[in-house]
Amino acid sequence: MRGFACIILTLLLGLACSPRIGILKEINRTETELKEHTGFALYDLTSKKYLAEYHSDKYFTPASNAKIFTFYTSLKVLGDSATALKYVHRGDSIIFWGMGDPSFLYSRTYYDSSVYNFLVQAEDKLFYSPSNFETSLLGPGWAWDDYPYNYSAERSPFPMFGNLTTIEKNFTGFRVLPRYFMEHFTIATDPHKREEVIRDLDNNQLTYFPGKGLYKNWELPYHYSSDLVVDLLSDTLKREVQEINLPIPSDAQSLKSIPLDSLYRVMMQDSDNFIAEQLLLQCAGILSDTLNPEIAIKYALDSLLNDLPDELSWVDGSGLSRYNLFTPRSVVKLWEKIYQFVPQERLFKLLAVGGQSGTIKNWYKKDVPFIFGKTGTLSNNHSLSGFLITRKGKVLIFSMMNNNYLASTNEVRIRMEKILNSIHDKY
Repeated sequence: MRGFACIILTLLLGLACSPRIGILKEINRTETELKEHTGFALYDLTSKKYLAEYHSDKYFTPASNAKIFTFYTSLKVLGDSATALKYVHRGDSIIFWGMGDPSFLYSRTYYDSSVYNFLVQAEDKLFYSPSNFETSLLGPGWAWDDYPYNYSAERSPFPMFGNLTTIEKNFTGFRVLPRYFMEHFTIATDPHKREEVIRDLDNNQLTYFPGKGLYKNWELPYHYSSDLVVDLLSDTLKREVQEINLPIPSDAQSLKSIPLDSLYRVMMQDSDNFIAEQLLLQCAGILSDTLNPEIAIKYALDSLLNDLPDELSWVDGSGLSRYNLFTPRSVVKLWEKIYQFVPQERLFKLLAVGGQSGTIKNWYKKDVPFIFGKTGTLSNNHSLSGFLITRKGKVLIFSMMNNNYLASTNEVRIRMEKILNSIHDKY
């Protein structure tokens, strides 16, 4: 009897000291002290078992963790390179349709001159058709008053310059890029609360309100219209581009542009919302010739993600929408699917790396990087999910989602860093 009691005591002591109990206590403490809602899942890729779960079946606003779903859908649909255009020759003319490729003249991505050269060197007349674009410029559930910020660029069929306008102020005056928008730039004489550039909601009028600084930059989304594409292309190519409204014919050819990994890297490391939205349009265009993200999302839900543990509420590519709702265990399962599809060496180079790159460059630092993943941040919401390499070399998948806190996001990150460091050391 005494031997049996010793066995029980040993088991209880082992349970009390297990890493799982300590992790769950720390998560619970964080949730209580920050008065937030927290979900967590930790999964061992080797054993195919969950090591710890905390509200892993509850729904959370994922913010930019939605990009993981865009990433997987794009991996499965798009192939190796972005599709820039579809086009046909008709008599002495080339008619072309944008396919949502975000890379054209976008400074944050790999530069490829093939599309520019194709358009500028064509001997035929150029006609642009917007007929395949069938969605709203801003996504469902986006905050309307985010429209003037660079993280909320509009969706469009033929993006140029990242769908952004840059205004540079120096001691000699102003420089507006693309130069086309200089004609829309004015300097206000009315007093204003601070120095800034404001764009009108429904047009591209830019108004500068003066301040004392000698050097300053602003980056604002421009407002899309098919007329703007024609004007901006004509100005950029230094040749006439006209508009025509025709559907894409069956004999249209495709023009490819840059390798998709160069887009994935910017989207996943820097959390580029514009690229994420345009990639979903690219997927829809491949699936149907119609640029509508709902087409890509429905296909993914029906054909690619129907084995996830929980139903998804997924409405946009970037995660700007608060209508998105995912569970931590569904995010973990998706990472497992990605890991099975993309070799680790390639995959980890595309993700943010703790202490080294992307949105976690200043967090999760160790001599050997151990966090490879994707953040997600909206006001009062912060998530991180991806892969954790333990001190013993185990590859674990995790998802930690924090919603509805009033503390600073920096405080949330500090708590998360403590928890994930503990997992690294104890597993």
